[in-house]
This record gives sequence, structure tokens and C-alpha cells, in this order.
Amino acid sequence: MKQEEFFKKRIEELADLAYHRDIVTFSDFLNLNEQNIINSCRFHVPGVTLEWFGGYEHAERQMVAFHPDALVFPWEYPIDCLKLEPKALKFSEKLSHRDYLGALLNLGVDRSVIGDILVQENTACFFCLRRMTGFFLKNLCRVKHTTVTVSKVENPVDLPSPLLEPVTGTCASVRLDALISLAFGGSRSSMVSFIESGLVFVNGRLVTSNGYEPNEGDVISVRGKGRFRFDGITGRTKKGRCAVRLLRYA
Repeated sequence: MKQEEFFKKRIEELADLAYHRDIVTFSDFLNLNEQNIINSCRFHVPGVTLEWFGGYEHAERQMVAFHPDALVFPWEYPIDCLKLEPKALKFSEKLSHRDYLGALLNLGVDRSVIGDILVQENTACFFCLRRMTGFFLKNLCRVKHTTVTVSKVENPVDLPSPLLEPVTGTCASVRLDALISLAFGGSRSSMVSFIESGLVFVNGRLVTSNGYEPNEGDVISVRGKGRFRFDGITGRTKKGRCAVRLLRYA
């Protein structure tokens, strides 16, 4: 509880600082629980706007920015994207998200300076606080047993996009438990514990009701399972069931 109160106080200080000094202030990358605290408390300082971003659209780990409504100069989030590639593809291993994250944390950095990690076939990109870019370029050289090279993604058109896997199916109604069941291939009853245990977030907000009905475009994150976007209802079956389409993040 003390940790949560400290976090709230820190966020309030960022908002106040933006107002009193007429500057833009930023948090570090926030996890889903921290995002939920901010969303639930509805932090508001008159004359200050709150915005979210994590380096790309629908990022899971995001930072919050506070900026004065009357701000007249342009600003950007202090986020860089770094690309990891095997130095010798022939001798590289098949690396997972956990492998890349482990290599980063083994450098002694806090998780809050690292955003999402997007893994592709032989490469990975991760977002980080700009003040950490030089450190990672200099010190990150190995992931598991694979020697890697690190480069900064300079051109915006080269920024990575998450791989989305379409998932289709039918459900009696567009309830949270039904969509999670479809996305991850389990029974609806097996998904109840995830929801009731506080492991399910919709657009960064904690949802503990099995019957909650997401809206089209909502991003649902399940701790320990993954996340997906509800792409909408595509039709109805003859028995009246909803045909739905999901986009699951690889």
C-alpha cells in the first residue's frame, strides 16, 4: 500500500510541475497496474492535459505525459527504439521475448526504463527512455549465447509494428470471459480465475467482471497469457451466436 501511495504522489508531483513551470513532464514506462491506478484515480490538475504513449499505437507499457493546455512549443516523448540483430545469423539461437528481456535486465537497469519488446523472426526491437539509449548501445552485446549488434532506429518509417494473428470464432455474447477463451484456446470457466484475480486489463484499466462487454478496438491484456485486440462482430450464425474477430499479439 505504501508503494501505491508513493506512486500516486509521484504522479501528482509530475502534474503539478507541468502546471507551475509551464513545461512537459514525463513518467517512466508504466506497467498495467500503474496505468490502472492513474486511470482509476483520474488525476486532474486544472490547465494540464494527460496523454499516453509507448512508442507505437496500442503499446502495453506506456509513459504518461503532462503538458500545460496553453503550451505553445512542440514536444515529443523521450522514447527511442533500438534494434537487436545477431552478429552472425548462422550461429544465432531462436530467441524469445523472455530472452531479450533477461539480457536487458541483466545489465542492472530497472524495468521502468524499458518499454515493449517486439520480437520478429531473427531480430527484436525494444523501446527505451532516451536517456538510456547510449548505455544500451554501449553495453548490450549478448542475448543468451548469441552475440548481437544494437542500432538505433532513426527513420520513423522503419519503426516496428507488432505481429497480429487473426483469430475468429463464435460466442453466445460478446463478454470478456468468452473473448479471452476464444483468444487463448481455453474454456470460459478456466478464464474466470484470471478475471477475478485481477489479471485482466482493458485499455490499461483493471476489469474484474466476467460479464464486461468490450467495445470494438479495445485491447485486452491477460497477465501470463498475452493480449489481443477485439476487432468486432463480423456477423451472426443461424443460431444467433456472434461471429467475432480478434487480433492476437504474437
